Amino acid sequence: MDWDKLRIFHAVADAGSLTHAGEVLHLSQSAVSRQIRALEESLNTTLFHRHARGLILTEQGELLFDATSAMNKRLDAASARIRDSEEEVFGELKVTTTTGFGTLWLAPRLATFYDTYPDLKIDLMLEERVLDLPMREADVAIRMKEPSQADLIRKKLMTVRMRLYATPAYLARNGTPEKIEDIRNHRLICQNPSSTQVGAGMTMVQHLMTFDLQSLLTVNNYFGVLQGVINDLGIGVLPDYVIKDFPDMVRVLPDLESGEVPVFLAYPEELRQSKRIAAFRDFVQDEIIAHRKRPEDPPNN
Repeated sequence: MDWDKLRIFHAVADAGSLTHAGEVLHLSQSAVSRQIRALEESLNTTLFHRHARGLILTEQGELLFDATSAMNKRLDAASARIRDSEEEVFGELKVTTTTGFGTLWLAPRLATFYDTYPDLKIDLMLEERVLDLPMREADVAIRMKEPSQADLIRKKLMTVRMRLYATPAYLARNGTPEKIEDIRNHRLICQNPSSTQVGAGMTMVQHLMTFDLQSLLTVNNYFGVLQGVINDLGIGVLPDYVIKDFPDMVRVLPDLESGEVPVFLAYPEELRQSKRIAAFRDFVQDEIIAHRKRPEDPPNN
């Protein structure tokens, strides 16, 4: 199969348009069309349905697009390894983690990383979906559980627990719960139990919801929960790593917390020698060491 035709096919399938693919490839629409027609003839099949709004892949086209997508990711992986210098850190690093950890812990600390490696480009992808590292959807991941794939290098960074926190202003206005049953007299701020989150956090939230809560605010990520808490809306269920950056926050019901949640850093085996990965891994580990040296908890009210 002609590699050049496959490259053009992939661009057309990705763009959904001969014109747009031509712009990306710096080819005329007619040249792109000829290559697609020749590829279809060589395969004796139709790869696209043509209509007024663009192109849609046929079943056979989808099979071929899956194959070219996998090829592209493998080529990107090989290219990344080739680009990695033995003495320099440069290029792009694709990092994926959860919305909460990425916005509340990682992103605020990246200034230190950029001070050391100003030429490195970071693509930070924050979502609860677990991206496929061997298929190069990302280069490195920080996940709230141990990765299950065998072809990943993984390192446990720390453990996290979910706890209850509120501002002094909220507690001064509404009182401090002395026992768990008192939570019914307060507004609870937490992730919605139906949203994607670690099991330990979900279990804690479900338990708190068994009490007849006076009021409830649910958000689909911890960034939103934190915003509610710091604006004096109620008592929030938050991971303990967040609160170390907010020392004025008060821990409520200090005997209540979730089970431990392990935090792992992982990357593909094929990037073992990557200087970009090593630089990021060392940065995260150093930040965690500094993080641990800070006071364990804000004062209880």
